[in-house]
Amino acid sequence: MTVARSVALFVVAALFEIGGAWLVWQGMREHRGLLWVGAGVIALGLYGFVATLQPDGEFGRILAAYGGIFVAGSIGWGIVADGYRPDRFDLAGAAVCLAGMAIIMYAPRGG
Repeated sequence: MTVARSVALFVVAALFEIGGAWLVWQGMREHRGLLWVGAGVIALGLYGFVATLQPDGEFGRILAAYGGIFVAGSIGWGIVADGYRPDRFDLAGAAVCLAGMAIIMYAPRGG
């Protein structure tokens, strides 16, 4: 159950971070206003909090592994929110990042 909890936390963190960054982008670049920016800042703060709930206590490991989630999640967010159409290289790169994330987080470690 620890891996399932960890994956769920990564997904929630991704929603907050990618969503927060998207809200700031929309507020500033798409001129939707400071309310969008403020909501984005709050979401980004929540991302930082969610990351602390990971079962593993190593900050560097958590953030490095989260990088893979962020890459794949950003492509997914772009597809859903902005109509982005990734090419095969985008998808292959995201798959490599997710594989790297799984190795970093869930490889068996001794001692």
